Amino acid sequence: MSENIEIGLSTSDYYFDLPQELIAQDPMEKRDECRLLVVDKETGETSHHTFNEIIDYIEPGDCLVLNNTKVIPARLLGQKEETGAAVEILLLKRKEADVWETLVKPGKKLRPGARVTFGDGILKAEILDVVDEGNRLVKFYYDGIWEEVLDKLGEMPLPPYITHKLQDKNMYQTVYAKYEGSAAAPTAGLHFTEELLDRIQQKGVDLAYVTLHVGLGTFRPVKVDNVKEHHMHTEWYQVTQEAADKINRAKETGHKVICVGTTSCRTIESAADENGKLTACSGDTSIFIYPGYKFKVMDNLITNFHLPESTLVMLVAALAGREHVLAAYEEAIKEKYRFFSFGDACLFYKK
Repeated sequence: MSENIEIGLSTSDYYFDLPQELIAQDPMEKRDECRLLVVDKETGETSHHTFNEIIDYIEPGDCLVLNNTKVIPARLLGQKEETGAAVEILLLKRKEADVWETLVKPGKKLRPGARVTFGDGILKAEILDVVDEGNRLVKFYYDGIWEEVLDKLGEMPLPPYITHKLQDKNMYQTVYAKYEGSAAAPTAGLHFTEELLDRIQQKGVDLAYVTLHVGLGTFRPVKVDNVKEHHMHTEWYQVTQEAADKINRAKETGHKVICVGTTSCRTIESAADENGKLTACSGDTSIFIYPGYKFKVMDNLITNFHLPESTLVMLVAALAGREHVLAAYEEAIKEKYRFFSFGDACLFYKK
């Protein structure tokens, strides 16, 4: 750690050694039967559970906030028209009707003007321009309905640390996914089944659905030593009036707001005013939450186990303290919990 950076603000403060075999490669057959590590965010005390026991930590009158974004099958495999060379295009953000900002491989071969074909010509593409960080603006050409073409040809854009092929596309989608636009799943939500959500509602808990389209920037490593110098990626979010009302009601009546995942957290913290009150809104957020941040809305957090030195583990540390988080992760490693997108879950809470 650099001597002039205070503890908790150096990227290396969030390093931990993770054995490769603990990175989950396949989703659980039964979503809610993964393991759950419960951590008291104030004392650091831990206990071990099965995920469907999460209901015991949510009280009547509380509000559970879920991100209802839907992952698009954004990974397209094709050939360069001129040479037949293999090409991969990853859709990041729709700029206009058939123009997308994308990530391409191999980048050096795909300069403006290059043309790519997919699925025996069902879909064609032309590279228009090179934009930020080497991303490409790409225009697509096809007959019929874009979503149907994409569903036929596209693959789920699994994170780079998952090497197994996904057998069922729906397993990288929450059961409540509704609005298409994400290049990665809000993975804490993958553990919920419709039945578990029904039981939570029957207990008298409000479910508030917000939307944040997750970008691949979520996997981007922090390359600076001083956390404050990291440039956070931008993502689009929306909070409806119905969701705002449910969240505000929980706060006003002294109940807890529990976010499912860091994306739900970033959404409501972006949308709240300085008093923690929400109104219907939408826009882009590049909020970066790290220790020192004062939460305006969120009380408790359900989340997966994150990558070392990532912005996600820094967000969790802002809520529960760096020492508690790293100690909990150390225990999870010792107990052989499964890490990352298809891994087990963690609840950071205080009653």
